Amino acid sequence: MRCVISLSTVDDLAKALPDSRLITDPDVLTGVSHDEAAWAPVGAPLAALRAGSADEVARAVAACADLGVPVVPRGAGTGLSGGANAVDGCLVLDMSRMNAIVEIDPENMIAVVQPGVVNDDLKAAVAEHGLWYPPDPASAPWSTIGGNVSTNAGGLCCLKYGVTRDYVLGMEAVVGGPAGPYGTRARLGRRTTKGVAGYDLTSLFVGSEGTLGVVTEVTLRLRPARRDAPRTVVGSFSGLVEAGQAVALVTARGLVPAALELLDRTCLQAVEDWKHLGVDPSAEAMLLASVDSPGAAGEEEAEAVATAFRDAGALWAERSSDPVEAEALFSARRLAYPALERLGPVLTEDVCVPRSTVPLMLAKVEEIARRHGIRIATIAHAGDGNLHPLLITPPGDPAARTAAEAAFDDLIAAALALGGTVTGEHGVGLLKRAGMRQELSLGVRAMQRAVKDALDPLNLFNPGKVIGDDPDLIRP
Repeated sequence: MRCVISLSTVDDLAKALPDSRLITDPDVLTGVSHDEAAWAPVGAPLAALRAGSADEVARAVAACADLGVPVVPRGAGTGLSGGANAVDGCLVLDMSRMNAIVEIDPENMIAVVQPGVVNDDLKAAVAEHGLWYPPDPASAPWSTIGGNVSTNAGGLCCLKYGVTRDYVLGMEAVVGGPAGPYGTRARLGRRTTKGVAGYDLTSLFVGSEGTLGVVTEVTLRLRPARRDAPRTVVGSFSGLVEAGQAVALVTARGLVPAALELLDRTCLQAVEDWKHLGVDPSAEAMLLASVDSPGAAGEEEAEAVATAFRDAGALWAERSSDPVEAEALFSARRLAYPALERLGPVLTEDVCVPRSTVPLMLAKVEEIARRHGIRIATIAHAGDGNLHPLLITPPGDPAARTAAEAAFDDLIAAALALGGTVTGEHGVGLLKRAGMRQELSLGVRAMQRAVKDALDPLNLFNPGKVIGDDPDLIRP
């Protein structure tokens, strides 16, 4: 990406923000202008700003509105859909410096945080009060709460405990349009456990990928810390489809582990070659289940999951009695994506299908890989049907890249044919816009565009993302 700076507009922006330090160095701009979606297009930003307060965000948004400069919010940049990628002539608004935990209220089990707080840092802070924040994307050691809110991130524990939206009670966002002039700070939602006063604008903003405003504070629901250490169940399988059949059987038997994750042999080998965790990569596919029901009920549930693995044809299935081994296995799951990135450019899928169809979708993954001659590694939040086939191509091979893009489209089509969705947790961003048009009817897309136009009439916030480039919808 080559950053082209319009000096006159930068000067105007600097004059409007005399107390802010705009970033215009091309090398620094390149670093903050994209997320981890290596295949998504990236525009040339005008400048970047590492905001230090909600007031500074408000002033920046107001100035950008006056000057016609688009605003692209950014967290840690760990996204995988291009949702935080710069558009030409924009201000990249980096929220990572706003990383204060404003309040932890143990009595009411809530936390109030700024958007730059890292997920794992919040977990550690609330754990000191005997509390737990369950959403745990694989990027939890690096990703921020603001980014998690923006994409409605899921993670390993969402099978039992839900996704980010289930824990967001309220927020403050810098908005424009009907709430007031651009740069207005609006409070949405509540601090109470229940509340139905008007439309649920908080949930609307969760997952909106920064297209409706800039989130500057989030009020989160917490849970009591788990009483017992989770029990880990490991199953080894001769193939992806066999592992998928075990997932379907766990679901059919009414078992709900806290996590039920899948890794194929390519993922296991990549992690072991990189980190040497002592994980045996010989299985074609491995399932990892975490069971956290307390006491004897947890023991029975763990054994029931292991039995389901065996009944579905596992080569072996055992409970891990070694906490170090269990930690290594789940570390392998979290490290799978960066380990695979070391092998070549990765195009990441994020389809989600009904849980009963997981075996069929995994069979489709294998068939599509063979048909296009593409190497596909698969990791998955298998228990809730959220699959991440990762298409790996050799560097500098345009023919392989073309084949991978065709396979990417076929994977989307296969998921939709099974009653699934094009994105379970990564968001639409740039990579899934065409897939979303396949999934949603024209009328539903028109409703979504109407919401965007009503709340952001200047199309200032993260333009072109999600619904923004739909050729079937003419912007007024």
